[in-house]
Amino acid sequence: MIIKVLGHGCPKCQQTEKIVREVVTECGVQAQIEKITDIMKIAGYGVFGTPAVIVDGKVKSVGKIPKKEEIKTWILE
Repeated sequence: MIIKVLGHGCPKCQQTEKIVREVVTECGVQAQIEKITDIMKIAGYGVFGTPAVIVDGKVKSVGKIPKKEEIKTWILE
């Protein structure tokens, strides 16, 4: 599983990355977590709001900090 957290380093983006890492650890899931900060790469995903979360190529969240329960549903599908 590859999880990408898109954002340019704002506090919401940092919080989103932290929560994603916590959920992956809590669930014991094997996942590669990448932080994407390059604005052109972010736009390349069709995402124009941050923070954003992409799980295995699918955009799951844009423009908000997702709740732990939401992230769990994405990674345990």
